Amino acid sequence: MKISLVLGGGGARGYAHIGIIEELKKNGFEIKSISGTSMGAVIGGLEACGGLNEYKKWVTSLDFLDIFKFLKSPFKLDGDKIFNKIKTIVGKDFEIEDLPIKFTAVATDLTKSREVWLQKGDLFKAMQASSSIPGVFDPVIIDNRMLVDGGVLNLVPIAPVMSDLNDLIIAVDLYAPERELNFKLSKDAIKTQNILEEIWSKMFKEKEDPVNKSIDLMMDVIYRYRKAEYVPDIQIDVPRNVAEWYEFHKAPILIEIGKFLANEAIEKAIKKGIIKKEKGKLKKGDLV
Repeated sequence: MKISLVLGGGGARGYAHIGIIEELKKNGFEIKSISGTSMGAVIGGLEACGGLNEYKKWVTSLDFLDIFKFLKSPFKLDGDKIFNKIKTIVGKDFEIEDLPIKFTAVATDLTKSREVWLQKGDLFKAMQASSSIPGVFDPVIIDNRMLVDGGVLNLVPIAPVMSDLNDLIIAVDLYAPERELNFKLSKDAIKTQNILEEIWSKMFKEKEDPVNKSIDLMMDVIYRYRKAEYVPDIQIDVPRNVAEWYEFHKAPILIEIGKFLANEAIEKAIKKGIIKKEKGKLKKGDLV
């Protein structure tokens, strides 16, 4: 079954996208196009170029000192260092128009005060522009335009895939209402989080709580205003309480959460008739 995948922004919660992508592919969904904002553009771009598995290995092996290397000053992250490292992990540069999967990174143009769809040119530059949270990363200049995080105007960018001739549109919202998830995390994931939790929380929560709250409020309000514009066939909701946007040390746990939520969404879609299972394979349902 061919799908268009829309990956929302939400900082560290975007690691859930990795688990979601893995489970969708495991269940037979073929990703033909991807649209992403912020962390959704980062994970989506890596999937589109074939580098997601190597990136996953890297982020799940990071310790506190590794993450500390990418801090520019208190609470400011060095986008250039991060994306140079990602380039090293993936192994080469890519042009968006040459990717095997159609890809759109959504950014915000501060020069003209509008949403920008990056669908050609340097893949990593587009990913960096889409994920440049104001006040946390420096803006990215592309074609004399000052670009920042796409989530400033569009947190879950469904519009870029509306014209794709695929069977389903599946969108992931990283700002879904809070809920408790009824599943067990692996011991390895819990151990990795616990080692980093205390020092990471001190560094961010105590010094920059107003910034954290401001970013979350901005993203939440924007999404509530825009989510009625386009409706996906299946929406995977990642509760906002699974992690704060800055808790990048929680990658192993968030990947597991993504897998759980993807399977939960698939089961719900089967019950609603959006997809159906025939001879062990998933197909488009009669309601789509």
